Parts: sequence; C-alpha cells; structure tokens
Amino acid sequence: MDQDFYQKMRSDIRAWLQDKTKSSTKWSEYVLLAPDLFHLLAKLALDKDVPSSEKAKIAGALAYFISPIDLLPEALLGPMGYLDDVALAAYVINSVMKNCDHEVVTKHWAGEQNVLDLVQQIVDVAADMLGNKIWDKLKNLVN
Repeated sequence: MDQDFYQKMRSDIRAWLQDKTKSSTKWSEYVLLAPDLFHLLAKLALDKDVPSSEKAKIAGALAYFISPIDLLPEALLGPMGYLDDVALAAYVINSVMKNCDHEVVTKHWAGEQNVLDLVQQIVDVAADMLGNKIWDKLKNLVN
C-alpha cells in the first residue's frame, strides 16, 4: 500500500525513534512535531479565513516540506533533516497567527501541546537549532 507524504513522514520518524541513540539528541522533540505541523499547514491552506497572502507562504512551506531538495535533506540526515522544515513551518504559522485570529490556527491543531506557545518556542530556538545562516535563508524564502 502506498503511503502519502504525511503517513511516510510519521512512519519514518516512528522507526527512527526505535533507535534510542539517534532519537536522544537535543532537538528530537522538534522532529516529532513535523507531521503535526505539516498537517496544520495543509489545513490552514484550505481555510477560507486565512488571507491569500498567508496562503502563499503556507504553500511555500508545504512545498519545502515535500521537496527532496532543501537545506537539511532528509535523504542524508534521516528524520533530523526535518528540523529545517519544522522551523520554516513554525515561522509561517507564526505569521498566520499575527495576521489572523488565533482561533484559525488552534481549531486545526492536532497536536497535544498548546500550538501558540509551541510555535513561539520553535521560532525562539530556531537559530540555535539550525545555525544563523540556515535560519536566515529559511526566513528569506517567505519574506
């Protein structure tokens, strides 16, 4: 049975978690958020209350998630390669939260944590997580 992108991402991360030596890195908790952030972006892209200017950023972040070519490629790094996708997703979702009612974001969130706090936390640590050069390149993709 073929898996869609979301299902493949979840299964890859689940398999990665089985190896405790790999999953015990400082940023592992953020890798685990990748499927939920992807899901949220997909839902926001279809929400009529999200302005088209934000939908363009969302589309870019979704394309970045799916593209095999990015700054931290999953093909080389495994699930740790999702860290740049997670950071970009948080950056874009943060922009949506600034330009829409927060309810637009929270109603689509499937994760367990408070999405508003979580997005801010990721944005706050992104430079440390990725390095300033990569973080700046990601932000420039949507600005």
